[in-house]
Amino acid sequence: MLIAVAVGTWCWWSVSARRRRARHPWWRTVAFVVAVALFAVLQFGIVGLEDRTLRWAFVLRLAVLFSVLPAVAVVAAPVALLRAGGPPRLAHAADAALQSRPVRLLGNAIASPLVALVLFSVLLTPLAATIRESSGWATAITVLVPALGFTLLAPLAEAGVLRSSTFVTAEFLLAFVELVVDAVPGIVLRITGHVLDHATRAAVGPAWYPSALRDQHLSGDLLWFIAEVADVPVLVLLFLRWQRSDRREARAVDALTDEQMDALTREHLTRRG
Repeated sequence: MLIAVAVGTWCWWSVSARRRRARHPWWRTVAFVVAVALFAVLQFGIVGLEDRTLRWAFVLRLAVLFSVLPAVAVVAAPVALLRAGGPPRLAHAADAALQSRPVRLLGNAIASPLVALVLFSVLLTPLAATIRESSGWATAITVLVPALGFTLLAPLAEAGVLRSSTFVTAEFLLAFVELVVDAVPGIVLRITGHVLDHATRAAVGPAWYPSALRDQHLSGDLLWFIAEVADVPVLVLLFLRWQRSDRREARAVDALTDEQMDALTREHLTRRG
């Protein structure tokens, strides 16, 4: 149902954008198709079928839904397509949401590593087994986790979200810290010699099913790898944001008259003094 709604909505907005002579690059549609295909694999492939039984399948599905799928969706730029071909009221609501304080708080490299750390740290507790074996939690993860990941990444890709170059530089530094922080839950899963979620009963199935401890180690390897790779799109988006901020500030300085520049310099020297 989610796939049908997403594809139908995309086609509707795309046709409407063409009628309005609005431009939406073809490669963004390719990114959308990739995102839909990836979501279908996660739902109907071995990961979706075995995620209640195997830890590595559950962790792989969770990590891809949170990190990889939103990154591909950001490339597709659904908010830009909404502005170009969607209902004006919905477009205004989306813009208002992007400019809201909660989204601005989440949509930076300061909050993002903390959210990822909290989410993946749940895998180190007995609550992980409860969530993994629950059909209700499976549905919630399918809907809410990609939405959370997209909320973290979308503001970084929005040209209308303005940050100073100093703030973006700080985000860069924190993004490199995130390379280490995100990997901590995966490392703990990999090196721990006992089953952390206390679900020690071996999975019943084909001969290739791993033991409970080996299953945990595999999930740790996957989470560690995905957590590191998923930071690359964030670094790219931060670099693009820094370029936009630098160009905007350069244009603002170039627009100043000599008198305004002298006054700004004197004010700066006075503050430093």
